[in-house]
Amino acid sequence: MKLAVVGGGSTYTPELIDGFARLRDTLPIEELVLVDPAADRLDLVGGLARRIFAKQDHAGRITTTTDLDAGVADADAVLLQLRVGGQAARDQDETWPLECGCVGQETTGAGGLAKALRTVPVVLDIAERVRRANPDAWIIDFTNPVGIVTRALLQAGHKAVGLCNVAIGFQRKFARLLDVNPSEVHLDHVGLNHLTWELGVRLGGPDGENVLPRLLAEHGDAIADDLHMDRRLIDRLGVVPSYYLRYFYAHDEVVRELGTKPSRAAEVAAMEKELLAMYGDPTLDEKPELLAKRGGAFYSEAAVDLAASLLGDGGSPVQVVNTYNNGTLPFLPDDAVIEVQARVGHDGATPLAVPALDPLYAGLIANVTAYEDLALEAALRGGRDRVFKALLAHPLIGQYAYAEGLTDRLIAHNREHLSWA
Repeated sequence: MKLAVVGGGSTYTPELIDGFARLRDTLPIEELVLVDPAADRLDLVGGLARRIFAKQDHAGRITTTTDLDAGVADADAVLLQLRVGGQAARDQDETWPLECGCVGQETTGAGGLAKALRTVPVVLDIAERVRRANPDAWIIDFTNPVGIVTRALLQAGHKAVGLCNVAIGFQRKFARLLDVNPSEVHLDHVGLNHLTWELGVRLGGPDGENVLPRLLAEHGDAIADDLHMDRRLIDRLGVVPSYYLRYFYAHDEVVRELGTKPSRAAEVAAMEKELLAMYGDPTLDEKPELLAKRGGAFYSEAAVDLAASLLGDGGSPVQVVNTYNNGTLPFLPDDAVIEVQARVGHDGATPLAVPALDPLYAGLIANVTAYEDLALEAALRGGRDRVFKALLAHPLIGQYAYAEGLTDRLIAHNREHLSWA
């Protein structure tokens, strides 16, 4: 089995390598190719990757290349984890929206739209080259904004599934609180990428006992603290929202906070510099503890599980993924991309049935889906007016003056990445 990782020079990659090494019985990789245009980063990350495989006695071969076509040739699956514009572009996404009094974040709001506009054309070009090299290859997308990017891939006819680590993070957290094996925890996880709620936490499988009320009663303070949300809100909802719902439920508070500290991108850039220095140490043969602060916890295990199910029989039969709605949420079009539990196998992902949603959640999901429709149209066709309409439709913006100001700023900060600008 051959896998390729596009964006293999990312500081995330050793997390992925560690998972591949530990879970080799689940996903038996013979060749792993790290693909990245940054040759200097590739050398550092590739060297550490080989040392991790060697330490854990993995027989697979790791190669690196800056040549995308060579890297994806004959690959059974291609993982996408790229960031167009790097941390510098992310820093802009997280700062210029604040000038208009709107949240600055890399996957939602105006910053998320900017990232989508930069990313979708690049990902579609990569996917076309993957299809030419091997039309049977699966594309696993971890590139944000995952929902919009996955929808672009699926609409272009690619064999693609989107992946996020939010659900597996909740699964592991709840398993620790319940003192059970993570495999025993099944989440009633519903929504869009970075707009999800855990409506239930079941032991033993999709039809198991719902222990969410007990979790909230016994561990509500810890859960609320992790989410940086008021415990009273969690109790009133009776569900666990993802961290990203804070941008909606406490927007003005978050904007005030963001205006008083460096951007997350600035923090990550400093961390990446330190990590790359560590990766260059020829004695380092395991992922460093600092990597846990970089983000992406449990990404490797989720990726291994998904790839194993798509390519073989080693993965879990039910996983949280991003895929076509196809009637699962009846208030959305079939070609909307949702993030829910799905049965995953050689033919892809089929969402499990979801109970009727409270309008409190369904309304926001429908609103953000409408924004994503417009965002994808802007990413595919360009144009100031399409950007403006997407911003006006977003529930975190929604005002004419804000949308006008944000449109001008978005284009000004992203001209080098927008062919039409």
